[in-house]
Amino acid sequence: MELTRKNPFVINGYDGPQYFCDREEETSRLIELLTNGNNVVLTSKRRIGKTDLISHLFAQQEIQEEYLGIYVDAYPTGNLSELIEAFGKAVTDALKPKGRGAIEKFVEMLTSLRSEISLDFQGMPVWGVGLGPSVKPEITLDEIFHYLNAAKIPCIVAIDEFQQITNYPNGSRVEALLRSYVQHSPNTRFIFAGSDRHLMAEMFTSGARPFFQSATLLGLAPIPKDRYLEFCQRLFEAYGKRLAPEVVDNVYERFRGITLYMHKVLNEVFLLTPKDGLGTIEDVEIAICKLIDNGHEGYSTLFNQLSERQRELLLAIARDVEAHEINSANFIRRHKLASQSAVASTTKLLLEKDLITREDSTYTIYDQIFGLWLRRKILKL
Repeated sequence: MELTRKNPFVINGYDGPQYFCDREEETSRLIELLTNGNNVVLTSKRRIGKTDLISHLFAQQEIQEEYLGIYVDAYPTGNLSELIEAFGKAVTDALKPKGRGAIEKFVEMLTSLRSEISLDFQGMPVWGVGLGPSVKPEITLDEIFHYLNAAKIPCIVAIDEFQQITNYPNGSRVEALLRSYVQHSPNTRFIFAGSDRHLMAEMFTSGARPFFQSATLLGLAPIPKDRYLEFCQRLFEAYGKRLAPEVVDNVYERFRGITLYMHKVLNEVFLLTPKDGLGTIEDVEIAICKLIDNGHEGYSTLFNQLSERQRELLLAIARDVEAHEINSANFIRRHKLASQSAVASTTKLLLEKDLITREDSTYTIYDQIFGLWLRRKILKL
């Protein structure tokens, strides 16, 4: 495959199979499940690459030719109306390659909305509808699903960060409502993707939840180190450069196999490596320092906006890197924190702000570059 990017380590979105690492088995399994009538629950830690895997799936020839792939990001939504707005825009975006007529046909079916199609700089229609003040969101949702079921080709709808619906003011009702539509959508297969693996598992394996046993669970682990090494060295060689194997080993262990952060570092290492040159461990250290320095102003502002208790707990977690049982007397005493109740309430706030993340009883700084900034700039470690 021809490589046209100036830097092949993509850190913002999906840019084609030539820049996508591995996931051959996961892609094949997704195709197998979806094309045989199954819905799928796709779970992973954040920034492992599940969103890019969905894009990669939609880019496969078999899917492109026979299905309409629709990607909905539920993460920024806070209620059913916002989810429907995201859903409608996602359908419009998916229809763009089919031309203006296809989009207009979709919008015309949404009689509950006031339609207002605008044109982008290429002259293509842009989603420009809004829920009217007196319109019930359920009516529009019904119209969208009616369109999907009447579509001439089968559809695959991927709803990313699906667990977000449980945070809606009427989350349980929305969960039940969506389940009723999914259950009666023979022309559409669904991917329910989420980064809160425990909550996603509960939603689909608990007999008390609407989506019980409605989809096949598929977990996404970090890319194996040997596959990532092969991928990185291939990209360096394609541009007339070389990469020392210990570079990938170091980056993989340091960032625990989280794809985004490894790509960020390798992006900088690639930039530092001259033509016919060799990327080394020394380049890794320079790259990490650059990333920390680039984020310094934003991280500093963010840190200073936190309350004293939030800063103290954040630094305690950063100091341990992987903090275990942070509500224990030992952790609180060792880091000179306040009471268990104060730590519990502060933990909840930091989780809500996405400043920390939890895996079983282990807590880490969500943004690993921010974690390094805290250790180096604040803790002086």
